[in-house]
Amino acid sequence: MSSTAEKVRQLAPHWAAMFLLMIAVLALVERTVGEIGLVPSVVLVIAVAIGYPYVVRTIGVAPPLWRRS
Repeated sequence: MSSTAEKVRQLAPHWAAMFLLMIAVLALVERTVGEIGLVPSVVLVIAVAIGYPYVVRTIGVAPPLWRRS
């Protein structure tokens, strides 16, 4: 098992990318649909947070911690 520092080193770029993707999705939805409420915003953020690891595994750029054996 990796140390905590190694886990953070592997995951930090993905956390940053996921955060930026969440902001981009929220901005795109608000630009196309208009102002949305808190609950739809939270739903979009959760959808990105759940979907991001699956997408990066599928395209083959997931960190070793997210890879399935």
